[in-house]
Amino acid sequence: MIRVGFIGLGRIGKPMAINVLNAGYDLTVYDLREQAVRELADCGAKAAHSPKEVAAGTDVIELAVVDDAQVEDVLLGNRGVLAGSRPGTVVAIHSTVYPATVRKMAKAAETSGVDVIDAPVSGGETGAREKSLCYMVGGEQAILDRCREVLATSASDIFHMGALGSGAAAKMIVQVVTCINMLAAHEAELLAGQCDLDFVALQQVMHMSSAQSFVADNWLDRFKLSQDPIEIRRKRTEVFQKSIAPAIEMAQRLGLSLAGATLVERLLPQIMGIEE
Repeated sequence: MIRVGFIGLGRIGKPMAINVLNAGYDLTVYDLREQAVRELADCGAKAAHSPKEVAAGTDVIELAVVDDAQVEDVLLGNRGVLAGSRPGTVVAIHSTVYPATVRKMAKAAETSGVDVIDAPVSGGETGAREKSLCYMVGGEQAILDRCREVLATSASDIFHMGALGSGAAAKMIVQVVTCINMLAAHEAELLAGQCDLDFVALQQVMHMSSAQSFVADNWLDRFKLSQDPIEIRRKRTEVFQKSIAPAIEMAQRLGLSLAGATLVERLLPQIMGIEE
């Protein structure tokens, strides 16, 4: 049986790790938040005190940390994964990071005989809990095949997008489309209110028309969630802003202008109902 390590037990990472554990894998976990580690340990996982300790006894390591800086620290730090991993270990990066970061990590891992793939996910916390995440994977097919069954514990779909970094690029594009659809759903809700239309009824119409989108279908129960406290909605807004910012920056580096994405990034506080 493959021994699995999971680093990053946030709102998406924790249910993903639980899925791995419930599938019967030997699981070792680490997070900066001790409470999150204790919760997984109570479920039967082994608790590690550093990424290095996670790497010491595992074959596949999943990373679900916040950003590029955390990925680099977890992999390259003095107590990082590469300081404790064995040749043949596979590291799957689920974080939304730049393609260049993935390639940099893979190059650094080569000296330790460690293989890296980028495997960001779409579907959010609900998708993780329902085991319906969509994975976008970049890297060698053979490396993906070695950890596919582990990824499948949280997945409904696993797509091999191509070379290393292509999964990260795909995730950025998905976030652009998602956030622009959020603007569309928000404006549809505003217009429906001014026209005395029941927005739930309008959602049913949009679902059966060319206006259909996952965001519009789930606008009030998975995205906006206006009944949540303001601090939770503010945090959710920040998550979406951080998720679309890398795509905008990458486009600028490529000499492209993403007018829609740039507009949405600025309007997200209004879209999510935390600003007038």
